[in-house]
Amino acid sequence: MEDPPRTIYAVLIMAALIILSSFFSATETAFSSLNKARLKALSEKGNKRASRTLAVSEKYDRLLSTILIGNNIVNIALTAVATVFFIKLLSDEVSGSTVATVAVTVLVLIFGEISPKTLAKESPEKFAMFATPIIRFFIFILTPFSFVFSLWQKLLLRIFKVQGDRKMTPDELLVLVDEVEEGGMIDAEESELLRSAIEFNDQEAVDILTPRVDIEGVPIDSKKEDIARVFTDTGFSRLPVYKESIDNIVGVVHQKDFYDGPKITSKSLPEIMKPPVFVTPTMKISDILKKLQSEKAHIAVVTDEFGGTLGIVTMEDILEELVGEIWDEHDEVIEEFTKLDDGSYKIICNADLDEMFEYFDMEAEDDSGTVSGWVLDQLGKIPEVGDTFDYENLHVTVTETDNQRVLAVNVRVIPEEEGGGEEE
Repeated sequence: MEDPPRTIYAVLIMAALIILSSFFSATETAFSSLNKARLKALSEKGNKRASRTLAVSEKYDRLLSTILIGNNIVNIALTAVATVFFIKLLSDEVSGSTVATVAVTVLVLIFGEISPKTLAKESPEKFAMFATPIIRFFIFILTPFSFVFSLWQKLLLRIFKVQGDRKMTPDELLVLVDEVEEGGMIDAEESELLRSAIEFNDQEAVDILTPRVDIEGVPIDSKKEDIARVFTDTGFSRLPVYKESIDNIVGVVHQKDFYDGPKITSKSLPEIMKPPVFVTPTMKISDILKKLQSEKAHIAVVTDEFGGTLGIVTMEDILEELVGEIWDEHDEVIEEFTKLDDGSYKIICNADLDEMFEYFDMEAEDDSGTVSGWVLDQLGKIPEVGDTFDYENLHVTVTETDNQRVLAVNVRVIPEEEGGGEEE
C-alpha cells in the first residue's frame, strides 16, 4: 500500500490536471462561440475586460495553438500520474494500467470535455472574459511551443499548397440570418430586410421589370389634353414617350414639367421630356440603381436583343426589392392571392411564382418567374378561359385572359385522399 500523504498528493495533482483540462476545453468553446459584435459593443462602452478578450480573439490561431498544446500536456500528464498511482495502489502493472486508462477516459470525457464545453457554450462571452487573464498567461509561457508549431503549420501549407477560401457566401449569410432570427436577436421584419439586402445583387432587370404590355406611355405627337388624361387616369408622375410604337421610346415626360402651375405648359412635348435611360435585361439592379442616380432619372427602359422594348424598371421597383411593397395614395391595392368562399383561390398571374409556391407551402421549383409564365409552360399553348391542368396537389383553371395573356387563374387544393385516388 502507498503512504497516505503520497496518495493524497497524487489525487490532488490529478484533480488539478482535470481542472486545467476542463479550463482549456471550456476556453476553446467560449472563444469559438462568442459574439464579437457583442464584445465590441461592451468594449465601446468602456468595458476593459471585453477589450482584452476581443484582442485575444483577434489572434485566434495563436490562441488555439496554446489551448491545444496546454490541453495535450495536461491530459498526457494526467494519464501518466494516474497510471503510476493505480499500479502502485493495486500492486499489479496490468490491472493498474487498465484501471488508469478507463478512469482517465471517463474523467476527461465527463469533467474535461462534455461538462465544461456545455457550460461555456451557454454563456461564451462571460466565460471568455473570465478566462482571458489566465489564457494570456498560458499564451506567454507557451510561446516557444506555439512558435515551433506555427513554423510547422506554414511548412505544411507550402508543401500541400492549401488555400482556404474564408469569404462568406450569400447562402451562408442567409443561413446566419436565419440562425440570428431563431435566436431572437432580430425580428421577422428585420430578417426580411437583411435577406433582401443580401439577395439584392443577385437580382437582374428582367426579374423586376414591368413588361411592355403593361407600360403606360404616350405617343410623341399626342395632344396635350390626351397626355393630361393619361396622367389623371394612371396617377403616374412620369410617362414614357414613344415614336410610332412602344419599341421606340424616345423620352420620359414628368408631370411637374408638363404643368406650369395649374395650367398645362405651353412648351411642346419634345422640349420638356428627358432622354431615356436604356439597360439590358441581365443588368444587375444594383448597377441600374447607380446608373439612375448618376443620370438623375427614375425610369430605365429595358431593351431586348433586337433593340425593342422589353419593359421598364423604375426607381420604386428597385427600392421595393429592398424594403418591400411601397404604396402611395394613387396605387390600387391588388391582392395577388385571394381565398374564395368555396375554398378555392383566385391568383393574379403577374404574381411571383415562388411566392405562390410558398403561399401553398410547396417545395416545387420552376424556371418561370411569374404565375403567367408557369401557366403558359404547363398548358403548352396560348391560354383560353376554361383551360385546366393539375400540378402536384393543385387543380388550376384559367379564369381571365387578355388576347394572348392570362390574367387570373382559379386554384383548388386537391385533398390528399382525392389526389391519391386519382393516381391509383
